[in-house]
Amino acid sequence: MKRRTFLKATALGGGMALGFDLGPARAEMRALKIARTTETRSTCPYCAVSCGVIIHTLGDRAKNVTPTVVHVEGDPDHPISRGSLCPKGATLKDDITHKGRLLFPKVRRPGRDDWEDISWDDAVARIARHVKDTRDRTFVERNARGQIVRRTPGIAMIGGCTDTNEFNMLQWKVITGLGVPYRDTQARV
Repeated sequence: MKRRTFLKATALGGGMALGFDLGPARAEMRALKIARTTETRSTCPYCAVSCGVIIHTLGDRAKNVTPTVVHVEGDPDHPISRGSLCPKGATLKDDITHKGRLLFPKVRRPGRDDWEDISWDDAVARIARHVKDTRDRTFVERNARGQIVRRTPGIAMIGGCTDTNEFNMLQWKVITGLGVPYRDTQARV
């Protein structure tokens, strides 16, 4: 018998022995708001501590149903945070469901003060073009002593704390291939 079952049985038996009527209490019971949700375990994106979170979404995964985040809580099984979240992590649901959250890439054209939506393909192409142009413009083949260095000091990179070690390793290989000397990652996962 589990401890919780024992305590329930003890409370129920004690209440009946003393003559308490549990009918109104049972009538007040209702299902938890997360009873029909799908649990997704994730990592808090805010700092390098990498606390574990459980994100509860409501939606039956049907084709025309958009899942809605209804609750976010700390993951008690996570080895780092053991269910604890800081104030930022505790408000993660509000960041996910905020009406002003950006869902598409935006660009501000030269000489303009407003931002316009662009497609993901266009955003990736523009970033690739900027990386290529910067690398071509700032690439250093040899240092002042004539030693071969092959680096691009015009680019720096930092990996996020929510990225896995595997993703950061692949990122590291790409930027090493580009010759980026200024790099760091916050990987803890």
